Amino acid sequence: MKLTLGFSPCPNDTFIFDAMVHGRIDTEGLEFDYFLADVEELNKKAFASAVDITKMSYHAYAFAAKNYLILDSGSALGFRNGPLLISKHAIDTSGLEGKKIAIPGKFTTANLLFSIAWPEAKNKTEYLFSDIESALLNDEVDAGLIIHETRFTYQKRGLHKLADMGEYWEHLTGLPIPLGAIVINRNIPEDIALKVNRVLRRSLEYAYKDSFASYDFVAANAKEMDSTVMNNHIELFVNEYTLSLGIKGREAINELFRIASEKGIIPSLPERIFSTESV
Repeated sequence: MKLTLGFSPCPNDTFIFDAMVHGRIDTEGLEFDYFLADVEELNKKAFASAVDITKMSYHAYAFAAKNYLILDSGSALGFRNGPLLISKHAIDTSGLEGKKIAIPGKFTTANLLFSIAWPEAKNKTEYLFSDIESALLNDEVDAGLIIHETRFTYQKRGLHKLADMGEYWEHLTGLPIPLGAIVINRNIPEDIALKVNRVLRRSLEYAYKDSFASYDFVAANAKEMDSTVMNNHIELFVNEYTLSLGIKGREAINELFRIASEKGIIPSLPERIFSTESV
């Protein structure tokens, strides 16, 4: 059976998916027609239910939940790895109303967390995540939310951290921050979904066992990122919750959706959102 698969070119995703898309492991008869795209493009494809399996932001998932279920393996959650709010000039974060804020996409989890923390800051402009640093340096915006590898490079460009959205979330809930999910279309039979999850977990276990095997694939898609930043990126976003959400991971996801729903940021979700109900 051949399934379409979308994920980002970020090192954590290419590290996770390398073995399953390049035949390094037993895929239990499954084949994957894969493509790489920025997470906001992946979000939009999921809104159209255009992919069988895809990476997407947890924020975006709330708007695609009727079409997808969250797989137990592959997610990006964790502590001390959240989006950062940065600026070129000093800004009092108690006065963000009216300030121009660059966001890496309307449906990114970064924007969801920012909306929870600063609901009054509504003057937002969407940028490709990798262009936000330049937008700040060119004084196009007052502050920007950065994700992915830019959280490792902003200081070298003379920019300053105003707030850590991961720290905000952790202080608020004591839970890991849910960033990105791997989801599967609800039209896929349950036995195939379980098989996909096994293959995905096997792919990650292979990557952990032989980290050099995925190096060429990771580096080829890392946009000239140096090896130190690549490794830091993987270490930050690939962890125990990537292998399996577990009880705490699911609690964190449910809490994010509860808070966002209460604040009217996202719609109500279906009763079932996880591909497997037990862990």
